[in-house]
Amino acid sequence: MSLPEQLLLSDLLRSRVRCDQGLDHGSGVAAWMHPPVHRLLGWISKPGHFGERRLAWRLDQLRGLGELEAFVQGPPAESDLDTVDRLPTLIGANLLDREGAPIGRVVDAAVELSSGRITHYLVARSDPRLPGSSRWRLSPERIVDQQPGQVFSGLAGLDDLPLARASVRQEFLRRSRRWRDQVQEESSRLREKVQQAGDRFEERLEGWLEEEPAWERDPVAGDARPGPEAWDDWLEDEPRVDRQASPQRDIRGYPPQDTDPRTPRRRPAAPPDHDPDPWF
Repeated sequence: MSLPEQLLLSDLLRSRVRCDQGLDHGSGVAAWMHPPVHRLLGWISKPGHFGERRLAWRLDQLRGLGELEAFVQGPPAESDLDTVDRLPTLIGANLLDREGAPIGRVVDAAVELSSGRITHYLVARSDPRLPGSSRWRLSPERIVDQQPGQVFSGLAGLDDLPLARASVRQEFLRRSRRWRDQVQEESSRLREKVQQAGDRFEERLEGWLEEEPAWERDPVAGDARPGPEAWDDWLEDEPRVDRQASPQRDIRGYPPQDTDPRTPRRRPAAPPDHDPDPWF
């Protein structure tokens, strides 16, 4: 039975250990690791439901993996609960950001089976036992320091880490953030188009205002007609009526009568469209 190149520690711990003699030695309960060099040495199984007896298995004893079984070869090393609790591990430690505030918890690790090297850790924001919770990938290079139960990093938040598995809520937030970015891009593009159209309209409006009004241009020659300031000169050039040569008329428009009272008064002819003057 072949082994994969990498394996999640959680898949190994949930499998029941079965030796080459066919005996069931219980399921895994803890990881046996060396945190300073980020290496997994083996794991611990609990052979019974009661008692403090524990069994330690080396990683090189693993020979195959079934659906829910891990097949090993060779005898285990016996231990007890107190000794297992004192084993150093980063699984379950709190992940702290650059300010020292907890941002998650280390819940799993990806292990290279040929050497036991931990390629990356998996960090959860909430309880990892909740179904569908998100996982972020934390590489050992991002770890600044470590203490029992605490892992220090220079991160500003979990968003600085690549997402290994997204929950329904996290996937919705990520899609919402992507949609919001797309809407902002479309809004910026539309705002630029409106600004360009406004600039073109403003340029046309300025050119229209700078043009000479149509009523001040000669429609034939195309040049400007004389403005109101030249009207006085034009009126002065108007021919005058010679009032001495033209016959004078009274207020009714009739020629004046002779000044000699002995001259009989002549009645002017009435216009053809009007009745004769009743006074004459």
